[in-house]
Amino acid sequence: MIYSIEVKDLSVFAGSTHLMGPVSFKVKPGGTLVIMGETGAGKSLIAQAILGTLPGVLRAEGEITVNGRRVDQLYQIDRAALWGREIATLPQEPWRALDPLMRSFKQVKEAHRYVADRQAIEADLATTEAFEALGLSGAEQRLPGALSGGMAQRVAFAAATAANAPILLADEPTKGLDSARHAKVVGLLAQVPQAGGTLLAITHEASVARHLGGTLIVMRDGTLVEQGATDAVLKTPSDPFTRDLLNADPQNWPKTQSHTTAETVLTVRDLAVERGKKCLFEGFNLDVHAGEKIALTGPSGIGKTTLLDAIAGLLKPASGTVTRGQSLPRHGVQKLYQDPPAAFPSRVPLVHTLRDVARRHKTDWSRVMQFLEQLGIHPSLLERLPDEVSGGELQRISIARALTVGPKVLLADEPTSRLDPITQRETLLMLDRIAEDEKIAIILVTHDQSIAQKWADREISLV
Repeated sequence: MIYSIEVKDLSVFAGSTHLMGPVSFKVKPGGTLVIMGETGAGKSLIAQAILGTLPGVLRAEGEITVNGRRVDQLYQIDRAALWGREIATLPQEPWRALDPLMRSFKQVKEAHRYVADRQAIEADLATTEAFEALGLSGAEQRLPGALSGGMAQRVAFAAATAANAPILLADEPTKGLDSARHAKVVGLLAQVPQAGGTLLAITHEASVARHLGGTLIVMRDGTLVEQGATDAVLKTPSDPFTRDLLNADPQNWPKTQSHTTAETVLTVRDLAVERGKKCLFEGFNLDVHAGEKIALTGPSGIGKTTLLDAIAGLLKPASGTVTRGQSLPRHGVQKLYQDPPAAFPSRVPLVHTLRDVARRHKTDWSRVMQFLEQLGIHPSLLERLPDEVSGGELQRISIARALTVGPKVLLADEPTSRLDPITQRETLLMLDRIAEDEKIAIILVTHDQSIAQKWADREISLV
């Protein structure tokens, strides 16, 4: 039998350092493989190795066969010829998959026109249908930088699936999506094997794995710890780590304690904000107190990120005021970006970026290392460039960088959406401790109602 994807003893190395593997699996046409595991375990490295898109400092060993063809033995130009037509990918960071200078509709239309080889009128119609199906109507003329994380994810999905490639690699395809869009994308992914295609999906969510079915492999620290039918593994996991991963679902978290004080650090009055001459919200009022934890929820694209930008002073409001408390220093409000790669210089090693921030704010380097240790970041990762670490690792490094400044208000835009449930819980517990110890107010954007209910002191929903 010719398998769609067949991997034998795949390992990935950075120089002589072993990062992941060996991993072996087979997926037949009409089949699904789901990969779960801890952040930084090497899940995305598997997809990148199959595609041939590993960063230049990394190398893969082992056999990779796609539709009966040893792709690991091909020249890069020949592997690239398969992209979009035989094997498509939805990467973990949608902004990396989109041209920042091309409007959303045109990007998807080009995929229909030149990858799927459709005529112009047919490509235009197919793109319109995709935008309507994914709830993207109204976003056609926006540049990627003007899209919310969830919207960018859906635009990238539309482009990746335009040519109906028989194999789809989807890396965290549901992160940053509200519940309605989340269910829609999962349903679309499930249609791939139903139509005879092959799906390889990387996810942190047991609910997504359960819906997609097929075969499940679980990764920890670069090692495959469990493999089997998805339903069987989820119902009766044999490895302790798998059980811990499933038990760490946010709905099982205990409720955190409130550390709110009487001091008001931020006051928002009658705020109205526009994007592209469209009013997203108006008459918004908020009092934020030292040590308070606030969850900001609402549908994807409603304006949650825009609200954080206005509070941070990065976007001028159409009307209304944002007033900082007298105790806040100039750098007292810091933002954690939803897209961590965009927040780091791409060609500068991470250690230089963090040292520059520490030097600028006269923060002892040992304190920075303390934050990194608490966040589970090994110092060796700092020698790499931003695109040479996982999305979850980069997000935790961005948290450490923001804390280095010593903020009193932290605006956290989906800071744990790239993390596995265990790391997610540990990271938010750390932020809870910091809110208590440093009396930092945190406004957290999240689509997870369980996180909003279990972690925050109060929830504000934009509708």
